[in-house]
Amino acid sequence: MPEGDTVWNTARALHRTLVGGRLTASDFRVPRLATTDLTGATVLDSASRGKHLLLRLRHGDQALTLHSHLRMDGAWRAYGPGERWAARPAHLIRVVLRTAEAVAVGYHLHDLALVPTVEEDSLVGHLGPDLLGPDWDATEATRRLVADPGREIAEALLDQRTLAGIGNLYKCELLFLRGVSPWTPVGAVPDPRGMVDLAHRLLAANRGRWTQSSTGSLRRGETSYVYGRRAQPCRRCGTAIRKREQGERVTYWCPRCQVVPDAATRSDPVS
Repeated sequence: MPEGDTVWNTARALHRTLVGGRLTASDFRVPRLATTDLTGATVLDSASRGKHLLLRLRHGDQALTLHSHLRMDGAWRAYGPGERWAARPAHLIRVVLRTAEAVAVGYHLHDLALVPTVEEDSLVGHLGPDLLGPDWDATEATRRLVADPGREIAEALLDQRTLAGIGNLYKCELLFLRGVSPWTPVGAVPDPRGMVDLAHRLLAANRGRWTQSSTGSLRRGETSYVYGRRAQPCRRCGTAIRKREQGERVTYWCPRCQVVPDAATRSDPVS
């Protein structure tokens, strides 16, 4: 499940594979770009913005950006010339970019768009501060987080317009580490700046590796406190971890370690 750090890692992998190379062929397998031919384009940069990937190119006298979003199931894979593409079934391929040294294949990508680089903001300008971006701004992220005090904190954290990069895994883990129930109204969350700062540290700690851990352990089955651990004992108090739908996603939490403050107007679900 791609989150900000996974997308950051993917951007760096594409940077190593493509940047500096000249495309010898391109193959877009989505209707809106089906006739696009980027042959001869030079790949200038590969960057992430929250959960968005931006591949910047120079094609003739044009500076272009190829935008993609991984959502829940997208992925980019790099192969050597002649290497078998074995990552996923061929019908999931959305784009193929070839250089003399490598092939980059995008599987099940979403929101594919090719725009002039000067128009990137039309695709990512709505995003909040990027947790892994060079221009990370904790003060602005906190301001956005507390802007709607009646909103449930779990929903606010997932809103990429608030701060860009948090997915369901980090949402659950962050709230456990802060001892906050996912159903707490934002206005009742103690120290929202501390929440934002911890989110930044969590993603930064996992940047550069594919195994995500909030516990400090990279061993199988030991990487999370609550995420994916329904009915298993809490690592702090032993209470069974619970799982429940919240909005369009599922939430994992410990009902003992994460309690809605008395001042909140909403109650913690009992099941």
